[in-house]
Amino acid sequence: MLRNLLLALVVPGLASAEPLAPHFAPVEIAPHVYDGGWEHFVGGGVAAFDCDGDHLPELYAAGGSNPATLFRNRSGEGLAFEAQTPEILAMTGVTGAYPLDIDGDGLLDLAVLRVGQDQLLRGLGDCRFQDMGQALGFVSDDHWTTAFSATWEEGQSLPTLAFGTYVDRSDPEGPFEACDDTLLYRPEGRTYAAATRLEPGFCALSMLFSDWNRSGRADLRVSNDRHYYVRGGQEQLWAMEETPRLYDQQEGWQPYSIWGMGIASRDVTGDGLPDVYLTSMGDQKFQEFDPDAGGGPTWRDATYARGTTAHRPHVGSDGRPSTGWHAAFGDVNNDGRDDIFVAKGNVEQMPVAAMEDPNSLLMQDSEGQFAERSVEAGIASVARSRGAALVDLDNNGWLDLAVVNRRAALEVFENTSRDGHWLLVDIAGQAPNTGAIGSFIELRTESGTQTREIMIGGGHASGHAGMQHFGLGTALDAELRIIWSDGEVWDWQRVAAGEIVTLTR
Repeated sequence: MLRNLLLALVVPGLASAEPLAPHFAPVEIAPHVYDGGWEHFVGGGVAAFDCDGDHLPELYAAGGSNPATLFRNRSGEGLAFEAQTPEILAMTGVTGAYPLDIDGDGLLDLAVLRVGQDQLLRGLGDCRFQDMGQALGFVSDDHWTTAFSATWEEGQSLPTLAFGTYVDRSDPEGPFEACDDTLLYRPEGRTYAAATRLEPGFCALSMLFSDWNRSGRADLRVSNDRHYYVRGGQEQLWAMEETPRLYDQQEGWQPYSIWGMGIASRDVTGDGLPDVYLTSMGDQKFQEFDPDAGGGPTWRDATYARGTTAHRPHVGSDGRPSTGWHAAFGDVNNDGRDDIFVAKGNVEQMPVAAMEDPNSLLMQDSEGQFAERSVEAGIASVARSRGAALVDLDNNGWLDLAVVNRRAALEVFENTSRDGHWLLVDIAGQAPNTGAIGSFIELRTESGTQTREIMIGGGHASGHAGMQHFGLGTALDAELRIIWSDGEVWDWQRVAAGEIVTLTR
């Protein structure tokens, strides 16, 4: 009880205990639907990234059995998008995508996840792409890929890539207990070695490289779907040593099994170390990192203590358990405190789970408690939601929302709120890691310090590359610094609210 009180005191925020719900307005957009058979019950992600150099993020939405669609950002006075998909992106079988600069040329590339062969596509500017997998020695077999993350390991000129495969469709004894392995691609110079199989695999639906203890090395967290591994499996954390290995209980890892769908990571407690939110079928888990557990990878469940359960529909008459998919932290009302968005929806027609399952917006108050506000915000969609992007889509300092739905149209919402101050931070690292992946941004005001780790991965088949958004509450300015991925620490600098600040190495 005492620790919870102390943590609540250091959470940055305003004096008011009741968070002000933002207002989101629906945006007209060309129809796009994620569809397909059982291989597309999962997946359905969206990538948010600037591919034409105008600093406004495009949206690349998975289509499943339908072609994937690129929506060019045409925002001006309000959000606007135009469906304009080059042939190379209009492929079928896409479950999700993650943007990153793989070749270090300053242009964002795409890792495209598929039911089939995964693709690495080089960005050429003006939203043009070409295949880059063959030139890099990247070989993908016919997999059912549902998760991805990437990091830069020390001394490497290419990122390390992790692809999470789901069920082995070729296993005649499947699908239950037929989970495929996670595939790790490590560079050898300017090309990739053959994939290392991280075994056992337990049907990964989300994964995330994170430097969880600020040691300078990112380890790989994997969230797995026990619907198919049935027994003997659990969530995983791989130590990224020369030969990767799983952390165990002796080191502090707490074994548990859930219907793991998505991972989100953010320092909520204010101790500078990442806490996690995990989506599942039946219960969504918020876990706080325990800095007093001897330095090991220990997270303690704080779901009920924080009010982040979101385990049943919060409106309507369907009282069956919710099914959570994409999760994302973000300060949607710019009060200086991170909130949580959860995309929800039945897998298909599972009778044990809610059929009308509205998305959740869990807003944090000044005491560190979360409360449901999606109805007031206007985003309580009851479509079968999957992937999402909680991103400032027009650089006006307010987080907008795009949600991919299964067998229903893509939804885009513009955040029309205007109370509270903000800051956008654009990071330009040195080649080859131009996105400064693995770096930490720290921002402090009188209310406390916000810590942001720059990562690629997590969510549910949905990635974002671009500006980092901070809510400042009533603060008119703040102090900002970056700790680069190689450990170099820059001095604090004073920044004004309402600005886009670029940090260039």
